[in-house]
Order: sequence, then C-alpha cells, then structure tokens
Amino acid sequence: MSENMIEIQNVSMRFRFANDRILSLKEFVTAKLRGKLTYQDFWALKNVSFNVKKGEVVGIIGGNGAGKSTLLKIISRIMKPTEGAVICHGNIVPMLELGSGFDADLTGRENIFLNGAILGYTKEFLESKYQEILDFSQLGQFIDMPIRNYSSGMMMRLAFSIATLVNPEILIVDEILAVGDEAFQKKSYARMMELMSGGTTVLLVSHNLEQIRNMCSRVVWLEHGNVRMFGDVQEVCDAYSL
Repeated sequence: MSENMIEIQNVSMRFRFANDRILSLKEFVTAKLRGKLTYQDFWALKNVSFNVKKGEVVGIIGGNGAGKSTLLKIISRIMKPTEGAVICHGNIVPMLELGSGFDADLTGRENIFLNGAILGYTKEFLESKYQEILDFSQLGQFIDMPIRNYSSGMMMRLAFSIATLVNPEILIVDEILAVGDEAFQKKSYARMMELMSGGTTVLLVSHNLEQIRNMCSRVVWLEHGNVRMFGDVQEVCDAYSL
C-alpha cells in the first residue's frame, strides 16, 4: 500500500457574519458596546476526512458553494480550519489564483525568481530551470518587461510555467487548465498529464466531469460542506450525474 501524501482529518471551516446591516466602523463599535451585535455562523465544511496516496490524482466535484475552493485553500495553508487538521508530506504548489504571488512592478524574469522563492526553491535551482520556464511560457522578449503591461493570458502562461516546471510533489489545481490560447491549452494539458504520470500527487477541482473521468483515479463529492461520496471515479461521477 502506498503512503499517504495528504491526510485530511475531520476538517470543519466556520465563517461568522454579523447579522445587522452595519455600514461603518462606528456603527460596528456602537453595536458591539451595546451588546446588540448578533452573528450568524456558516459552516463551509463539516467533518471532512479523506486521504490521498502518493502519486494519486484525486478529483473534487460538487455544485457552487459545496466547499471545494475552501478545502483547497485549507490544504494549501492559505486558510486555517476552524476544527480538524491537514497533514501534507511533501512540498505543495497551489495553482488556485495563478499569478497571485506576482509583483506588477517587476519584470517577468524577476517574478520567476520571486514566485519560485515563495514556493520554496533556491536561486540556483531556479537559474537551472529559467530557460525551460521561459521557453514553455513563450514570452520571448516580453520576459524583461514589467508584468503590469502583460495581458491576462501572458500572466497566466508565466504563472503556469513556473508552477508546473518545478516538479512539485503535491499539485493543487482549481479549474485552471483553460490557460491562454488553444495551442497553449493543449501544451498545458500535456504538461499536466506528464506530471500526473510522473508521480506527482494531484488534487483537481473541475466542473468538467469528462476531465475528471479521464484524469483522476478517485473522486470526492462535496455537498453543502460534507463528503457525500468518496471512491472510484466512475462510480462517484455516475452517482453525481443522476
């Protein structure tokens, strides 16, 4: 039996909203001091548990508001769960909001090193990968231009190239396979398949069930923050489609 790369143990996430329509800080403080501030709890996730084995590709499906993105953010350590724990055995590259770690005033080249450092890679390692990242992104001379001048497609191509060319142990993907033009989409899809067959552990959220069926070995179906079903990809997708 292969070892677990990700262990999700009874994870719950609560968001708390003020019930009153408070429009200013003054109103908030006044209501708080008078003891008239009431809250409503919303549980985005409730007792979610499952394990992902080394080299496995696990899909996460569910309707809007099911808790998919919240779960990915918790696994990526962007958010801390209200209850429970997530244990990851390996370096994580989250592809949730591509380019969110970029600095608009820096050039593409500088952002490769900045983004790579955020992901925990050394300058030497990034230098050894630099040409590969540049070639894959197809940015050419634009690499030395401040990225505030990039189109959203150029930004996505650079972010995808950095995230996938540094061979992550755990890759977390949220609906990002439609990156750039059709030719780049084909190339990015091929790169994802290469990573998946090369032993990278992948968590993939997608509304495209065909993509999930083709790429995943097991699937988690989330509904209203709970695990409705977890198991064989065809069984779960068939049940979800009914």
